[in-house]
Amino acid sequence: MFDELSNVQIAELVQLCEQKLDSYIKKRGSKIWQHRKSGRMPISGTIRYEVFKRAKFHCELCGVSAEERALEVDHIVPKNHGGEDSINNYQALCYSCNASKGDRDDTDLREMKFEYKKRVEKCLFCEIPQKRIIAENNLAVVISDKYPVTKDHSLIIPKRHSMHYFELNQAEINAINALACMLKGKLEEKDRSIEGINIGFNCGEYAGQTIMHTHMHFIPRRIGDVQKPTGGIRNIIPGKGMYQ
Repeated sequence: MFDELSNVQIAELVQLCEQKLDSYIKKRGSKIWQHRKSGRMPISGTIRYEVFKRAKFHCELCGVSAEERALEVDHIVPKNHGGEDSINNYQALCYSCNASKGDRDDTDLREMKFEYKKRVEKCLFCEIPQKRIIAENNLAVVISDKYPVTKDHSLIIPKRHSMHYFELNQAEINAINALACMLKGKLEEKDRSIEGINIGFNCGEYAGQTIMHTHMHFIPRRIGDVQKPTGGIRNIIPGKGMYQ
């Protein structure tokens, strides 16, 4: 039937449909789009709330605020590609980015669950004794540094073997960040002398990395631990800390 219509007739039908839509919108008002602007507020303590809080209530793709566009919790690795229901596999996306992303990624992720089990023989951080682990989640662990530069200097290490920070996937970054925030809260509660924290990654031999398995340094700082703290990590190169 449609194939028998002329271009003029098709244009007339399109115009009629647009008129009907315009009439409906005028009758109902702009409130019919309101659900796309502001979604329901998440309940404090829920996983949905924690995902949004971690994203600072902004879309993690386009950066739009939840005040401008409703946010949704989305799987990073889609469930139909083997993604798990874990806070480390969730991201906050606005309705527009989420609709565009969908679950149409055609990358074959069926082996991802095995990728997370990747270990390298004789790698010190692939073979951490359980007794050294002071905290962990599904993708990362925390241990005390064997050669601490300050008291409670810790290392946060992804379980999967990767060479440096730039080989991490988003779920692993989420896992490391979650442990860093947890560690900060616990140490500051235990030790009121902590006034600051240095966190960072050495990526590559010429950046000072000695164990070629990704790890974050978590270094609590206290008044007087160095004579002049100005410059922070800039002091990794002598004389570059004092730039003022």
